[in-house]
Amino acid sequence: MTAQVNNNSTLLAHFTLKLADGTTAESTHASGKPALFRLGDGSLSAPLEQQLLGLRAGDKCTFTLQPSAAFGTENPDLVQFFSRRDFTETGVPEVGTIMLFTAMDGSEMPGMVREVADDSITVDFNHPLAGHAVTFDIEVLEIDPHQEAKHADIAG
Repeated sequence: MTAQVNNNSTLLAHFTLKLADGTTAESTHASGKPALFRLGDGSLSAPLEQQLLGLRAGDKCTFTLQPSAAFGTENPDLVQFFSRRDFTETGVPEVGTIMLFTAMDGSEMPGMVREVADDSITVDFNHPLAGHAVTFDIEVLEIDPHQEAKHADIAG
């Protein structure tokens, strides 16, 4: 019996993410390195995990998720305004630059510079794909690749 993706599977897959206008936002095919997903660890949205359940190694599927089910909707509270003085150490960044910022709790958050004005710099901390419907093209290469390797070692 061939394994299929379940709620706790680890999945090795190639994927391409496309926006509504057909542009590719991300693709593992470009690097030639597939991605490793672990269902149930909180890194994937529940609607995305639902689309993967039941797939088997070798399966290919295409589906579209709306913003709330993919990378979330844009949150205006995540757009922050900084003074140019806040950038005296790093220098004034260009629009489109992604920078790491240190939060109050010491964690780092990436933010994209959206606007550079005379006296302020606007930084967006939303995920770059927030607010976009995304089409996923996924090809399942392996299911639980590490687990299968353990079983092979025990059998050998």
